[in-house]
Amino acid sequence: MKKLTFAVAACFAATTVFAQPQGGMPGGGFGGFGGNQSSTDTMRYSQKFLNINYAGDNEVYHNLDIYLPKEEKASYPVVIHIYGSAWFSNNSKGMADLNTICAALLDAGYAVVTPNHRSSNDAKYPAQINDIKAVIRFVRGNADKYHFDTSFIATSGFSSGGHLASLAATTRNEKVANVDGYEVDLEGSVGQFTSFSSSVDAACDWSGPVDLMHMDCGESMKMPTSPEEVVLGVPMKGNENRYKALSAPTFIDPSDPPIIVCHGKKDNVVPFCQGESFYNALKAKGVVTDFIPVEEGGHGFNMYSKENLAKVVNFLNEARKNKK
Repeated sequence: MKKLTFAVAACFAATTVFAQPQGGMPGGGFGGFGGNQSSTDTMRYSQKFLNINYAGDNEVYHNLDIYLPKEEKASYPVVIHIYGSAWFSNNSKGMADLNTICAALLDAGYAVVTPNHRSSNDAKYPAQINDIKAVIRFVRGNADKYHFDTSFIATSGFSSGGHLASLAATTRNEKVANVDGYEVDLEGSVGQFTSFSSSVDAACDWSGPVDLMHMDCGESMKMPTSPEEVVLGVPMKGNENRYKALSAPTFIDPSDPPIIVCHGKKDNVVPFCQGESFYNALKAKGVVTDFIPVEEGGHGFNMYSKENLAKVVNFLNEARKNKK
């Protein structure tokens, strides 16, 4: 227990690496990785709705924010963008790449939803993916109220948010899965919109730790107890099936929606090979995919260039046009 407590404290301190910090960091400009992520200076929107509870339980970790594009329309396609925190934060929606990814999505005509989710200290996996699927169902259940065009809903996320965004996509047809004898409820029953689908039409993975079986594939942040061990509550040895059930590649099949992967070659937190191998696995199964390897990209910093943001927006636009 003492070792775990120390590791949790260390991981909270490390959120300046694993998530988007507010202090300056080399290569990141003002605001650290990816710039000033808690600012909305570059976000252009017509309406915003803050601290909406999607589970009906008044818990902060089940709140979300909604931003609608500046150009007013009857409805908008939706991107749910998830913050990074190594699954340790339950209230970081206000730092969910607002000035970069979210701003670009708004300018491209997408409604942006930024949700909180339960942290690894609130509940163990699969609580985190259950929350994200509840957000997707909430979007469908509130289409008229918030002007959502639910014919297209995508997930997106940075770091652990990229993991959840990817997992939502590769498990869109999975409610309960059996992974080598371990049964995992991927859908959950959070919120009042359980009769709605949690399927998504595309996903964007920004620097995500997607394959938790192989976090040692390259240089990465070392901790006494890894974030994935904390979110699962068990070590990998003897529990390999649980780590497989946490990993997005486990569930890849040809029916998956289009998924774009963006990863920095100089990422020393989540190794570059995570993104590269995920892309290769998607491609091998015939999933529509693309890969943005960023030569000078670290864990967030140097990732959000206009060119890279435009590639992601174009990928989503193509996914909308070619939706199965």
